[in-house]
Amino acid sequence: MVLGVSKDGLASHEKFSSDYRLPFVLLSDPEMKLMRAYGAWGKKQMYGKTVEGTLRSTVVIGPDGKVIKHWPAVKNAQEHPAEVLKFLGERVGQ
Repeated sequence: MVLGVSKDGLASHEKFSSDYRLPFVLLSDPEMKLMRAYGAWGKKQMYGKTVEGTLRSTVVIGPDGKVIKHWPAVKNAQEHPAEVLKFLGERVGQ
């Protein structure tokens, strides 16, 4: 199962999901509790300044609820899905 998480509200998520035809659910985390727990909220550089905000990251969680793999900083959003799929494919082959 694939889930996305951001601090935006549900109405914003519904519009975004519809506009981009996302094949997964977006969760709303306005207090950033889940995002902080998984390292998806914190300090980052933006236009040369340190700001606090969403850190694009990916977490693979196993059936037992434990983190199997964490990419704390997704650098290339275009190539990253292939990297995740490769990792998952290798896990299935074990």
